[in-house]
Amino acid sequence: LVHTGVGQVDSLRKDIGGVIDNLSKVNAFALLLMIPIEALNYDAEARFYRSFFATLGQKIRYWPMFRLTLEFNFVNHILPSGGVSGIGYFNVRMRSEGVSGAKSTLSQVLRLFLLFLSFQPLLVLGVFLLAVRGHVNGLVLVVASSLITFLVIGTFIGIYIIESRQRINSFLTYVTKGLNSIVHVFRRNNPEIINIEKAQETFRELHENYEQVKKRWRELKKPFFYMMMANATEIAAIYVVYIAFGRLVNVGAVILAYAVANFAGLISVLPAGIGVYEGLMTAVLVATGIPAELSIPVTIMYRVLNMILQLTPGYYYYQKAIKQGLSSKL
Repeated sequence: LVHTGVGQVDSLRKDIGGVIDNLSKVNAFALLLMIPIEALNYDAEARFYRSFFATLGQKIRYWPMFRLTLEFNFVNHILPSGGVSGIGYFNVRMRSEGVSGAKSTLSQVLRLFLLFLSFQPLLVLGVFLLAVRGHVNGLVLVVASSLITFLVIGTFIGIYIIESRQRINSFLTYVTKGLNSIVHVFRRNNPEIINIEKAQETFRELHENYEQVKKRWRELKKPFFYMMMANATEIAAIYVVYIAFGRLVNVGAVILAYAVANFAGLISVLPAGIGVYEGLMTAVLVATGIPAELSIPVTIMYRVLNMILQLTPGYYYYQKAIKQGLSSKL
């Protein structure tokens, strides 16, 4: 046991030494590519919302939508609520553009749906690229097949719920009551932070808007494309960091690691999934053949730069919105 322990410590020491050595070899100019890539990511998000609201007969200006995507991302990162806090903020902010709460909520439902749906071909591509290079092992197959199964089942469950007025009302009412119960633990004097009756009115309107979108489903090609671009640009941002470290790794490994980390981040109790995100991404990268002394610094550097590039402008515009009187509406 002592011998095994010494071996593990020695291995860890070598990994840390490798991490430090790799950090000293970073090409700072290559990292600058993350700026236009992240800008394209937010451009795709903004264009998704604009194209979706257009199917509901509402034209939204580009710049306010681009700015709101930055604010929305900031709120979702600092408040670990699985996206619920961001949706509430988004709904309030969209009122200034004349968009109802039901339409705003539906846009978030569709965004999540298309984000998952558009990732499926990317995930299949990732597994294929890993197989071509002989980097597919039992763990990789289990992780990839589990994600694809989760995506497919989640897609069908979501469609099943929203197809029925009664099901969507029952499901979202249950969720609303659950949120009220959680909030009541911290705010004893306010047992119903979300009014159930008003929420149910929104749910009914949500279903009506869904029926309208359903009739014009062919117009969802653009929103689908923009969500695929949002996924692709984030994967590209990670790969740029590998380029900055002077290494060209298998893109399939990056795709799979990104997928696992993001799904886990959705249920993390920590802001931005800190710790969980980095740990899982690194574990998947190592499992696909990328050494820990490279995957660890790349993952950390990507996360740090990614949050700086995203949260800094998001915080600025969030504070600006608060100063303009938004706080009275939240």
